[in-house]
Amino acid sequence: MRGAARLLASALAVALAAVACSGGGGGGSTKPVRGSAGVAVPRNAAGTAASLARVERALRAPTTPDGHINRLAREQQAAYRALGAHPGWLEDVVRRLPAGVRPIVTANERAGRELQALGRDATPPRHLPDWRIVSPQPAAVLRVYYGEAEAASGIPWAYLAAIHLVETRLGRIHAPSSAGARGPMQFLPATWARYGQGDVNDDHDAILAAGRVLQANGGPGDMDRALLRYNDSDHYVAAVDSYARVMLSDERAFLGYHGWQVYSSTRDGTFLLPDGYPDTAARKVDRPGG
Repeated sequence: MRGAARLLASALAVALAAVACSGGGGGGSTKPVRGSAGVAVPRNAAGTAASLARVERALRAPTTPDGHINRLAREQQAAYRALGAHPGWLEDVVRRLPAGVRPIVTANERAGRELQALGRDATPPRHLPDWRIVSPQPAAVLRVYYGEAEAASGIPWAYLAAIHLVETRLGRIHAPSSAGARGPMQFLPATWARYGQGDVNDDHDAILAAGRVLQANGGPGDMDRALLRYNDSDHYVAAVDSYARVMLSDERAFLGYHGWQVYSSTRDGTFLLPDGYPDTAARKVDRPGG
């Protein structure tokens, strides 16, 4: 599978920073909006720090109503997109954060920076990608799948969730990679033939297969080696490891990632690809942070 999913991993860096992603000539009309589903994007370091301090604590609070989680997740994503677009803000943002939130933000910022580096050489395409965007499985359902794969393979559930997030935004993106990898965990046909059981496009079956791949390549004893065999990029390994460690430190962090949406950049700007794309129009968004 080495390097097979780099197309989607590069593209998903756009969700964290306004960088280029790769993609083919796609469809969908465009409509300008300020941010994701009306969520305002922080305009400076102080606003970014305030937003992240609030949403990271709220996402982890058991008293936060379930109905508020999606909104918080989109505010969280907007703040990290702003931080990714303005790396010079990082020191000021971290300085302003409560001590307990600093390692969370530092880890998420690192993951976004590593994904940005993974896609750094990609040239912005002329058109939006030929992707189909769907709603992910409920967070509770996916958590059961990750737990089942952990029980079978020993791979910590959070690493499977992090791969799922980076590869296809937890199954939102339906599209093969440029190398022909398919499904929510992005398997090459030969790798699926060896480790897969069932349907490569099914989240449950693909997550279990990913656990087998990682176990066969050194996990859980050497997760860096196992991840590097999954995708031959040190940037990929660092990004997945950062997201996984955040979730292992507090399982509720997964609820935030579950609400993150899909963005894609072309020569004309960055666009939100909502659930239902391309039948539902893509929406052009402002550059994060102005």
